[in-house]
Amino acid sequence: MAEDIKVPTLGESITEATIARWLKQVGEAVGEDEPIVELETDKVAMEVNSPVSGVMSEMVAAEGDTVEVGAVIARVDISGKAPTVKSEPKPAATPEAAAPAAPAPAAASSAAAPAVAASSMPLSPAVRKLIDENGLNPASITGTGKDGRIVKGDVLKAIEAGTATAAAAPVAAAAATTDGAPRQERVPMSRMRKRIAERLKDAQNTAAMLTTFNEVDMTAVMDARSRYKEMFEKKHGIKLGFMSFFVKASVMALKEVPAVNAQIDGDDIVYNNYYDIGVAVSSPTGLVVPVLRDCDNMGFADTEKSIMDYALKARSGKLGLGDMQGGTFTITNGGVFGSLMSTPILNPPQSAILGMHKIQQRPMVMPDGSIQARPMMYLAMSYDHRIIDGREAVTALVRIKECIEDPERILLDL
Repeated sequence: MAEDIKVPTLGESITEATIARWLKQVGEAVGEDEPIVELETDKVAMEVNSPVSGVMSEMVAAEGDTVEVGAVIARVDISGKAPTVKSEPKPAATPEAAAPAAPAPAAASSAAAPAVAASSMPLSPAVRKLIDENGLNPASITGTGKDGRIVKGDVLKAIEAGTATAAAAPVAAAAATTDGAPRQERVPMSRMRKRIAERLKDAQNTAAMLTTFNEVDMTAVMDARSRYKEMFEKKHGIKLGFMSFFVKASVMALKEVPAVNAQIDGDDIVYNNYYDIGVAVSSPTGLVVPVLRDCDNMGFADTEKSIMDYALKARSGKLGLGDMQGGTFTITNGGVFGSLMSTPILNPPQSAILGMHKIQQRPMVMPDGSIQARPMMYLAMSYDHRIIDGREAVTALVRIKECIEDPERILLDL
């Protein structure tokens, strides 16, 4: 008896996904709630778990296929008999099994056509990597995926059976650089990367985007963090970072300048009286922006814990759509990668985004006329000039700067 594995509900307005990677192959044991496949939508990558224990008996869809919500993509045999599938390929590798395999020229010739057709189709990154690592010719591998496409299991079976031939040496030499790497590698753009590209380009095409800059002296925040980080971690079980200071400072700026927390909806301006701040996080599949809800009601510890949880979920591909929906304002930190200055792009439909950057010692002229080396950071706020005037954008950015340079303002709400 087999249990159908279907594409789950993916979120509002999302009707399809792409098979990004199979985590289980036909014949492998599957445990209950164990992930068997990774799906990728235009917003998030997610794993689909098996509802039952058994053995993977069939993969209905191949890596790279587009599947709709509710479609069957795999079957898990719960009878316990399917494991015998794993032992079938083994006799083919023994001398005794080689003889009966020889008198099958008709079968080999009939499989030649689909093999050539499969080689002309695009290969998923996982399949391409496996073929390149083993120096195989895709034309010698028969594809069993949709429309004859080669899947990872086809490559593994061909390697085990010894039916895959090596890639032609002259072609490999011509296509390689002096260090043996290919001169070019063509990889299909993922659904998430396509969506990121569309959203960023739409933001540029739609909004009247402008960026204002300032710089902030990080001395006070760094001193406070140095003094209290051990007590903070001991009490809350989380390290005290810089992001929580900027989140709290941003909330104060948004309260003072409501337009920065607003958005355009048709011919209306919607002013948000809540503060859901998105924090840009890098993930293996691209930049994602999970949202911290009601930041005005969160303490420093709550903020740091939420950011850490989101970062871990992003790295493991476990962020859900609900984690990233909504948001009234975004903070992105290019400084963790060494960026000294940049102009961040809006995250639609939001109207403003704050860019943090690298902290660098620079000579600064102090109020008393002395010159001191201070830890400085450039801040950038990009905003939609259709609803935010320059005065409002600069006022909000200056308020953030004041709160960072004098953190007591945050505690006293000044």
